[in-house]
Amino acid sequence: MSTKDDFDKIDTNKDGVISEEEYANAKKSSGIEKEKLNWFVRLITLGDRFDIKDFFDRFKKSIVEFIILVFGVTVSFGIEQQGGESDNRSDGIENLINLRDEIEKIILYTDDYTENLNMIAEYYNRQYEKWEQDDENIFIDFQEDEDEPDGKYYFAPMSLYVNRNPFNPERVIFDAIKLDGTFRLLPKEVGLEMTKIYDGVELGYLIENTGKIEERLVNQFKDRIANKWVYDLPFVNIDIADFWVENRKYIQNDKFMKYILYQRLDLWQYQVFDQLDNYKSKLVESTKILDSVIAVRNSEYEFIWWVLNPKD
Repeated sequence: MSTKDDFDKIDTNKDGVISEEEYANAKKSSGIEKEKLNWFVRLITLGDRFDIKDFFDRFKKSIVEFIILVFGVTVSFGIEQQGGESDNRSDGIENLINLRDEIEKIILYTDDYTENLNMIAEYYNRQYEKWEQDDENIFIDFQEDEDEPDGKYYFAPMSLYVNRNPFNPERVIFDAIKLDGTFRLLPKEVGLEMTKIYDGVELGYLIENTGKIEERLVNQFKDRIANKWVYDLPFVNIDIADFWVENRKYIQNDKFMKYILYQRLDLWQYQVFDQLDNYKSKLVESTKILDSVIAVRNSEYEFIWWVLNPKD
């Protein structure tokens, strides 16, 4: 700030007015001549004189301008980046909803699978219970069918033994979002539970039992027919009901066939059905967990690059 002493120094003729000549002379006289400065100060000196006050004024101005520039660039970049993250977050919530829908489909699939397996198990169980009976029709059963003359469709349950239905639930959405960042929206423990639903040990056992283990039993059944029955019997066609009636006594005496029927029933009754029930329970629980997470994420709102939750 200028003082009275500064004014008196500039007003050399003491007339109370600063003329253009006095102002010009004052500018020339302020500061130190450049030739009298050391090499470093000369580098940062503008003009032919160095004024420490002027230097610091320009320095402070430059600092302020630099800070404003950096702040503007940072805010601009942050807002642009946050815009992309906001889109990704919206996509992530949509993926969680799709994941929940997929688990609902797996629940329906598990129910259908269990129902069909129960139906086949009932036929097999009846077959096993009457294996030793002296009845030419012990290998024949029926199901209601209004298209048949007497309303019943007759068939041999053992002819179905070659059929397999490995448990194979849908996992398209889970595989798609596993690596796309969606799981960052889930609490860690919830993410682990979702992984167990799709890649857990219990599901692995269920898939193996209905896959490789049953395949081994089916192959034993086929091998028995190919390596023994075709040599002992004049004609083999397990898809025809009459074959089981005509060769009833021979098949009854084949204890190996009765044994592998027992093995399959035992596998279903003491492992597969329990695994299906446990898996469904975990599926139902996972939908409740996802519903809770989705509700929380939908209640949040974004301010610049902060995600705020009114429930917190």
